[in-house]
Amino acid sequence: MQKHHSLKQWDKQYVWHPFTQMKDWDRQEPLVIDSADGIYLKSIDGDVYMDGVSSLWVNVHGHRHPKIDTAIKKQIDKISHSTLLGLANMPSIELAKRLVEIAPKGLSKVFYSDNGSTAVEIAIKMAYQYWQNIGQTKKTSIVHLSNSYHGDTLGSVSVGGIDLFHKVYRKLIFKTIALKAHGWPAVDELEQLLKKKSDKIAGLVVEPLVQGAAGMLMWPHGALKKIRALTKKYNVLLIVDEVATGFGRTGKMFACEHEGVSPDFLCLAKGITGGYLPLAATLTTQKVFDGFLFDYKEYKTFFHGHTYTGNPLACAAALANLDIFQKERTLEKLDPKINYLAKKLKMFYNLGSVAEVRQRGFMIGIELKGLPEHRLGARVCERIRQYGVILRPLGNVVVLMPPLSISTKEIDFLVQATYRSIEETYEK
Repeated sequence: MQKHHSLKQWDKQYVWHPFTQMKDWDRQEPLVIDSADGIYLKSIDGDVYMDGVSSLWVNVHGHRHPKIDTAIKKQIDKISHSTLLGLANMPSIELAKRLVEIAPKGLSKVFYSDNGSTAVEIAIKMAYQYWQNIGQTKKTSIVHLSNSYHGDTLGSVSVGGIDLFHKVYRKLIFKTIALKAHGWPAVDELEQLLKKKSDKIAGLVVEPLVQGAAGMLMWPHGALKKIRALTKKYNVLLIVDEVATGFGRTGKMFACEHEGVSPDFLCLAKGITGGYLPLAATLTTQKVFDGFLFDYKEYKTFFHGHTYTGNPLACAAALANLDIFQKERTLEKLDPKINYLAKKLKMFYNLGSVAEVRQRGFMIGIELKGLPEHRLGARVCERIRQYGVILRPLGNVVVLMPPLSISTKEIDFLVQATYRSIEETYEK
């Protein structure tokens, strides 16, 4: 017990937590996770919690899945890392082939990195340089949604529009074009923009179907397909950020599949390794790839890379993740659970404190009424811990995003605990 107390003290003394107001953190006792099993986390104090947000949207098949555990252990016995700069390794080659096989048609090349921000930033840099390389040097602008979120590196912050996260960095980032509307009005705004300025626009970055960090905002059906048609018509590269929506979260392997869309860039991370290790991939087309094939002396190489690019351990975990999808028929088993969850979520409209419930697959946002400064989402997520559930809000939106392996019985528990926590938060 003394060791547990020391760990909590050391955490406060030495660790700076992400997206956390540390003044608030220092007032509370840290919840230190020690182990996990399935969809449950266990603290150093022995308390067990349901992982209601998949350890920040990454865990897919549950913690300690034997298939992924075994794959990583086997890879450790061979090699844990070697660089992709001038060398290749078996897991990265095999994974690239598998990703191309399951990705939307037309994507044929894989560039690795290690998180969602870099996956998007790589796509932006490739899109920009592609036009420079082939002589269309006026095409330099990047378009995005005004309330978008694509990560936290300065490049990805440049195409972000959530003031809470991004405003303070506005003087550090490059200029972009932000679409102010949402849904169909945003599509209309995009069309008018492309009619006037497509000769100066290199690419468009979008989150397909669901804008995650914006509060689980849902695109209307058909909007993504229309966006793809417009970018093709006006010769603008489409960058689709599936960092959050990929690997089954919306009910299909990739959200693009719902509308039969094949982008010029597909950005993947989070669930790619089943929630085990940092890995990201930016997929693109042969056309874009060919835009970088020149003699070295022309200096049109894509001069970008990361130390752990194509890490064999992470790629081995990702291969096992894809094996599980196939052998356990994960997506086939998911549809009934998505429908079951949809029926259960209707109960939240019985609460006067709930403004709206938004769902796409296993991505759920329950928006609460009230002022953001009242920390209602955070208070609900703090309260739900007494029921043995870990959640994390987005402002006034309570997010549910459990692992795909959750059972209907566990869905019942998660929904009931969330309902009670919202009810009790507003009673206080």
